[in-house]
Amino acid sequence: MNIDWQSIFVPSAPILETIIRGTAMYLVLFVVLRLTFKRIGSSSIGLGDMLMIALVAAASQNAMAREHVSVTDGIILVATISTWSYVLDWLGSRWPRFQRFYNPPALLLVKNGLMLHQNMRQELVTEDELLTQLHRAGLEDLATVSEAYMEGDGTITFICEKGPSGNVRS
Repeated sequence: MNIDWQSIFVPSAPILETIIRGTAMYLVLFVVLRLTFKRIGSSSIGLGDMLMIALVAAASQNAMAREHVSVTDGIILVATISTWSYVLDWLGSRWPRFQRFYNPPALLLVKNGLMLHQNMRQELVTEDELLTQLHRAGLEDLATVSEAYMEGDGTITFICEKGPSGNVRS
């Protein structure tokens, strides 16, 4: 059992290069995905979280598979990605302008039972997708919807007219 301890723990690339590569990939992917989609994933997992999970998994896999990458390389890359995830969360909690980019405001998709097609196109929501979400919310007719919003987390919220009993249905 010959173990090459040097290949396990000695970085195979300069540490600064690993940090720069991790930083560049995280920030580029974050911006591209933010500009492409409002949110990715469920309402409890945001874009930054999903991106961090994907990148950490990829970085960890390379270090574990020993594809010419040391464990130390993987640890440095995971630490870099985790740091950027924290920094972006922190910036989003401190500055309103960054918060609007990091966690976009809700976008109106339906007003008084009518679809706002321009807003739907902006978020790449089709009529079929909207109606599917309407049915998942337990609603049958778009005419009963006062407003529907695409939330910052990608979910659609329906605000309905008052029913015969006076209760708001949604």
